[in-house]
Order: sequence, then C-alpha cells, then structure tokens
Amino acid sequence: MDKVVDSADEAVRDIGDGASLAVGGFGLCGVPSVLIAALLRRGAAELDVVSNNCGVDDWGLGLLLREHRIRRMTSSYVGENKEFARQYLAGELEVELTPQGTLAERLRAGGSGIAAFYTRTGVGTAVADGGLAWRYDNAGGVAIASPAKETRTFDAEGFDGEFVLETGIRTDFGLVRAWRGDRHGNLVFRASARNFNPLCAMAGQVTIAEVEELCEPGEIEPDDVHLPGVFVQRVVPLSAEEAADKRIEKLVTRETAE
Repeated sequence: MDKVVDSADEAVRDIGDGASLAVGGFGLCGVPSVLIAALLRRGAAELDVVSNNCGVDDWGLGLLLREHRIRRMTSSYVGENKEFARQYLAGELEVELTPQGTLAERLRAGGSGIAAFYTRTGVGTAVADGGLAWRYDNAGGVAIASPAKETRTFDAEGFDGEFVLETGIRTDFGLVRAWRGDRHGNLVFRASARNFNPLCAMAGQVTIAEVEELCEPGEIEPDDVHLPGVFVQRVVPLSAEEAADKRIEKLVTRETAE
C-alpha cells in the first residue's frame, strides 16, 4: 500500500515517446512542476497532453512545449503562452480546443468509466458542427479540422432541445500536484488546484502525484480527502524548496498616491 517513490525521476521512468498525459493545474495553480521537469530530463517526446492550459513560456508544460516534446494538446485556455500560439499557427502543434466545463466533464467521465455524454455546450457552433483547425500546414491552411459531432434532440422535462455528444478522456498517465497526501495516495488539494487535478488523476491509467506535505496513513481525516488513493499509483514527496516554488500568472502593480 505504500506508494511513495524515491524521486520524481523514478516516478516518470516509464513515460515514453507517444504517451498520453492528463496534467493537472489551473492557470499556474496546482501545476505538477517537479514531475514535468523530471519528464523533461527523461527526454520523452511526441506527447499527447490533456490539460486546461499549457503553462507559460518558461514554466510548467511550457518547458516541454519549448523543447518540442508535445505533439498534441487538448486544452481550454491557452492565452498566456506565446510559444504555444507560434507553434500552433506554424503547423508545429496539433490543438483541440474544448470548452472548459466540457473538458472537466470529459476527464471525470473517462475516470468514471463513462464512454460519452450529451451536453448543450457547443450546440450550434463549430464545436459541434466541426471545422475548427486542429492543425495548420506551413502555409497557413488547415491541415486537420475537427470532425462534426453527433447531436441528438431530447424532449424530457428539463432536458428538452438539442445536445452534442462528447467522449470521455482516458490517458496513459496522470500527473497532479496535491497540498497534502498520504502514503496510500489519498490526496487533499488547496483552493483552485482542486479544479482540474482530481479529474486528471481520475483520467490517468497510472497516476503520479507530487505532494507538498507527505502524511502517514490516518493523519488525513476521511472527510477531508478530495481524491481517494484508489486513483493514485505513485506518490512523490516534495522538498520544502520544491513545494514553495509557485508562480503568479500575472503580477499587476501601480504607483501609490503620495
């Protein structure tokens, strides 16, 4: 039951070229930066990554992107990474943009064994109708476009109207960061880090969690557990320095009045 491994490098040892990853984080909150750095050292390439966003140019998933280790991204928000935009528009990166709530539910569904679900989100738009540019060619034309999705009309009370079918997401690995975690893999997340980390952990067939505070079994009250250890296979305790390494997405300052 003890799922603690000696290091982040040991934890990502079997992530190879072409692997699919669900990576936690919301903006720059709750990003498994230590595991990402270990994966960068490992050298794995052609990665298929599912994450709400892709870090920034010099941190988080942005480090893998800068080294052209990511082949495809499934994301919701990518506005803070200039290299992401450059690679996408240059035809170097395939991108599936997905509404944020839909992305969250696709991860949860995949982790729950649900193959697909219907949602109103995206009906009547290119999300459902298809034609979104997943990949450009080097001349600015669309090389790969999103396909049209199945839609269905329901007339049940409260669910009348048209819905679009979205598929659940399962990945080879899940990489997440937790505030507290015990040796059995039970995790607690703090604030906005809870938005996507539990879902990415559920979606991964092998999930690796870096934890800021390692606890012994029984130290975390059962009612405080946000994600049970059944979803986690490896736990990496962070040093104090690693746990404190957190970024601010935007720092806005102004001069104070004298």
